[in-house]
Amino acid sequence: MSQDLIGIISDTHGQFDPSIPTLFKAVSHILHAGDIGDLRVLQQLERIAPVTAVSGNVDEGSVPPGVDEEKILQLCGLRIFMIHIFGNPQCLTRALQQKIDHVQPDVVVFGHSHRPSIEKHGKVLYFNPGSAGPKRFSLPRSLGLLRAQNGEPHGELIYF
Repeated sequence: MSQDLIGIISDTHGQFDPSIPTLFKAVSHILHAGDIGDLRVLQQLERIAPVTAVSGNVDEGSVPPGVDEEKILQLCGLRIFMIHIFGNPQCLTRALQQKIDHVQPDVVVFGHSHRPSIEKHGKVLYFNPGSAGPKRFSLPRSLGLLRAQNGEPHGELIYF
């Protein structure tokens, strides 16, 4: 297990794909960016590695204590801000820009759109792993890996 590899997943909507344990076999921690859909998904992820999750818009009233709308954490030498609904990193709302300026994360992990993306703006890596749940529209199913190398975040998308 690599101590500098983090699994990133979002929008499972109650589905746990059987390929996830293999795709996340080397991770030391898993971040779930909301729309969990079923607590069994978190339980299955916890069999792979410790999990930190935020709630999404479909999770209202169905998440355990400690699963909040936002999280700030330190992992692998990186300051990470997690939120489900974030929008376009190139065109942030004033409130989100103020939050980013205040938190000063190395990485922002988010979901909701089901569109996988990794973008760097300034010093911040914006990471949306896409959706690992049921296929929707013409969007691919995906998840991601986050690695810290020399204190810098590097993301990878995995399509399945």
